[in-house]
Amino acid sequence: MKILVTGGTGFTGKALVKRLIDDGHEVVSLDYQEGLKTDEIRDWGAEVVIGDSYYDEVNIHGTEIVLEEALEAGVKKFIYCSTCGVHGNVENPPGNEDAPIAPGDYYQRTKYEAEPKVLAFQEKGMEVCILRPAAIYGPGDPDRFRMIFRQVSNGTFYMFGSGNTFYHPLYIDNLVDAFVLAMEPGKGAGQAFLIADEEYITLNDLVARTGKALGVEVKIPHFPITPLIIAGHLCEKICRPFKIAPPIFPRRVDWFRQNRAFDISRAKRDLGYSPAVGLDEGLKRTGEWYRQEGYIR
Repeated sequence: MKILVTGGTGFTGKALVKRLIDDGHEVVSLDYQEGLKTDEIRDWGAEVVIGDSYYDEVNIHGTEIVLEEALEAGVKKFIYCSTCGVHGNVENPPGNEDAPIAPGDYYQRTKYEAEPKVLAFQEKGMEVCILRPAAIYGPGDPDRFRMIFRQVSNGTFYMFGSGNTFYHPLYIDNLVDAFVLAMEPGKGAGQAFLIADEEYITLNDLVARTGKALGVEVKIPHFPITPLIIAGHLCEKICRPFKIAPPIFPRRVDWFRQNRAFDISRAKRDLGYSPAVGLDEGLKRTGEWYRQEGYIR
């Protein structure tokens, strides 16, 4: 089968490309920039196409363009990767797909605004399915969990707030399994699915178990979160006119204070999804990769 993977040079996209190539599919990887070790994708046999754009253009208008082209080309199934962030802070955890929609930032809002556009193509005769992944991590990711592993590997993790908010990890192989399951004709057609690991945990527990995975005794001093919230908004406001990435911003601060805990029953029932890699094993594999690549000691 010929498959287009958008965002295909990033962490998640690259892992999906690898699985699809291994399964014998012909893959085109589309992204706005070269990612980490993108030449590996070419070596695997995938075609890599590099474009350029912004959130609104990509997440909404770009999705519309891909949908139209897919329909015209006779694509059998279109799987859209959204985000669990469309639900914002989960007031009554765990939340399911019917939990209130409350995106917390521009990225999450644009990801959700594309969802109805995707679902509309189900009525036009092209099968569609939406996945909303939780917090993706695993070997191959130089960014998302590196901050956690780096601090823990040094023996101290600075926690802002109580650390009792919920966090729901998603190991990369489990997410790729969900994508492959959703490819099957008829599965999940016209529906959205939250995809996450089997368990959600507190931030304090996540840090402690990361320490265990690394073989490190980690201390977790706690600090007030309000100054960090103010700093995040100020940094973002100051950096925006210069078009530079702020060192701290509201979405990063939200990691400490917003509940992310989800019910994955629908994905289990309708897709046959069953997370194969548990948290402790996933953290162990990820820590080994970070050490191997020199990201931590």
